[in-house]
Amino acid sequence: MAKHGKKYQEAAKLIDNETVYEPAEAVQLVKKAATAKFDETVEAAVRLGVDPRKQDQAVRGVVVLPHGTGKTQRVLVFAKGDKAKEAEAAGADFVGDLDMINKIQQGWFDFDVCVATPDMMSEVGKLGRLLGGKGLMPNPKAGTVTFDVTKAVQEIKAGKIEYRLDKAGQIHAPIGKVSFSEEQLNENLKSLLEALNRAKPASAKGVYLKGIAISSTMGPSARVNTTSYK
Repeated sequence: MAKHGKKYQEAAKLIDNETVYEPAEAVQLVKKAATAKFDETVEAAVRLGVDPRKQDQAVRGVVVLPHGTGKTQRVLVFAKGDKAKEAEAAGADFVGDLDMINKIQQGWFDFDVCVATPDMMSEVGKLGRLLGGKGLMPNPKAGTVTFDVTKAVQEIKAGKIEYRLDKAGQIHAPIGKVSFSEEQLNENLKSLLEALNRAKPASAKGVYLKGIAISSTMGPSARVNTTSYK
């Protein structure tokens, strides 16, 4: 068992591990229990009633959080010609083609999200090991392989996040910062869970939303009542 410091232990007294809280109360408690000197990220952990070993039950997608994540995403776009100009106009932080590919091959990773036009994917594919290992590979399902680079960049900047089922059958996703209002965190959580409900595989049987917990980066977690999201 990991040992926690005095601050964590004091904060943990605010939240009962055995209690399942209504969403608004859970958000309130997580904000109250966040004691770090920096603006902690609030994350949701959602346990789904699917089998992660089955390909037809893989849950993956994107959602634009209404209030963003509180983090400014640095966007790299692989494009050329008019599409490169479009990406720059949309607010992409870095735009290029072979020059950016060479830069990454030399160890540069000062970006958070990659977008690529389909005609660039034969070259970008060469970065499979480098980008894939960091979860940065552009993917059509995530909307990051597209000719509509304006929409892709603007959505990412507005707070679009990607979610993906892990091997334990859980989804982990940020829903904002401790500095967000309770209403903003609640609305972001609701948007995430609505997206997960829409992404429910047809082959999934039984209870789909099995458990939800939210926590801040350094704080204890609070279990959330799933009833209102079913």
